Amino acid sequence: MPLSLHASSRWVAEFCPQLNLIDNEWRSSEDQEFIEIVDPSNEQVVATVPLSTAAQVNDALASVSKSQKPWAEVSSWKRSEYLRTIANIMRRDVDSYARVMTLEQGKPIEQAKGEILAAADQFDWNADEARRIYGRIVSAKNENDQIHIYRQPIGPVASFAAWNFPSLLPARKISAALAAGCTVIAVPAFESPLSCLLIGKAAIEAGLPAGVLNMVTGDAAMISQIIMDSDVVRKVSLTGSVPVGAITLARAANSIKPVTVELGGHSAVIVLEDANVDEAAKLCAAGKYRNAGQVCISASRFFVHESISERFIAKFLEHARTIKVGIGSDPGVDMGPLGSKKRMSVMHEMIADAKSKGAVVALGGSASDEFSEGYFFQPTVLINVKSDMVVMTEETFGPVAPIATFSNLEEVIQMANSTPYGLAGFIFTNDLNNALQIGLRLEVGMVGINNLTIATAEAPFGGVKSSGFGREGGAEGIEEFLITKYINARMGRVTL
Repeated sequence: MPLSLHASSRWVAEFCPQLNLIDNEWRSSEDQEFIEIVDPSNEQVVATVPLSTAAQVNDALASVSKSQKPWAEVSSWKRSEYLRTIANIMRRDVDSYARVMTLEQGKPIEQAKGEILAAADQFDWNADEARRIYGRIVSAKNENDQIHIYRQPIGPVASFAAWNFPSLLPARKISAALAAGCTVIAVPAFESPLSCLLIGKAAIEAGLPAGVLNMVTGDAAMISQIIMDSDVVRKVSLTGSVPVGAITLARAANSIKPVTVELGGHSAVIVLEDANVDEAAKLCAAGKYRNAGQVCISASRFFVHESISERFIAKFLEHARTIKVGIGSDPGVDMGPLGSKKRMSVMHEMIADAKSKGAVVALGGSASDEFSEGYFFQPTVLINVKSDMVVMTEETFGPVAPIATFSNLEEVIQMANSTPYGLAGFIFTNDLNNALQIGLRLEVGMVGINNLTIATAEAPFGGVKSSGFGREGGAEGIEEFLITKYINARMGRVTL
């Protein structure tokens, strides 16, 4: 049965581009096939975007190729100005951008605004980083020689981003690559491409030269294959699942392309016996259900010291029961729908597995019965959780909080490190020195102490193990898009 058209679709069509961005033009073809973008709160069509053809992808590749040299020659100060202007446009239009995001992805409008502002921060931060690309001159062993070391843009970059943060994830990649002097072909998330296309709209308004930023929507697997087979793209940056990352890395190996990958996580939260239980439970509940748990660094596995576990669980349940589930544009909503029907099925499967192995559902545990349409799931809490349950071994990516207990530090560190993932970990304690020592032992790329909101433009974001490699943000982010060139200059008169 065909899906019905969303009441806001006309406004979206007027405000948000719904075509490919190639050479600063919004393009499609006469026989273009389109993808329907569906509001996960009511399963109605919000917009359509092109299912790009191979020819359109090749047009975008040609555009980034011809624009690379002139863009690399633009001064770092001028590149900085462009990025700063993009950030200002995003902040100016934050309300409209957030409305689009909530329609296509489902998150509450205030969370959408927060994401847009965080995406603008990425452009601001990298506007500054563009002016901090340093080379150096080294005195050589031979007194007649000088060693010159230069940092140069790696070349055209391909960016692939996931659907759960449809503005922030592409902003991290695009802003750093542009700051480094690289042109970009961005592939928005299949399920939620509009927020990324709005970055393209801001770039055009900011005066970014034609061809510097291109965007093609559609089948990421097909687009990726063309990009990987092309000699044009010199670097790939991907946020996605572990299977998608493995495929991308295999393809990149064939053409010797460096890849930065962020492939999700299964973050452990360790609550020590000296923690402020009330504050920890409040922060953990809020963090767990943000974006319906669809956050790569979401608090996913809770390990609470057995001496405080009853108090923590009681307080966590108290806060979880206050989470208001609803349509993201409605006032006061804390948690919107899941991103797709598939995520609903995965939640049911994980909970069924946990129950079959002895877990108890203390709250929720099923789809919300308050809504006749959409992908709404109840905030869920599982207790009596064991390490062999799927919810403890695989990325949850949903509003399910499994709470386990531990008796000693060595035990909990082993449990925290027991998965293939290594993106983030969190510690709640009043002993900072102890927390720092534990943080150093966690096999992750990032650690939060008494804090779950650790993703920020000024710090390097990324993981280890199966969570990927490379960093986005901080001083490290721009490094992913620079090469090092060494020139040995013999001084004085050269005899031919």
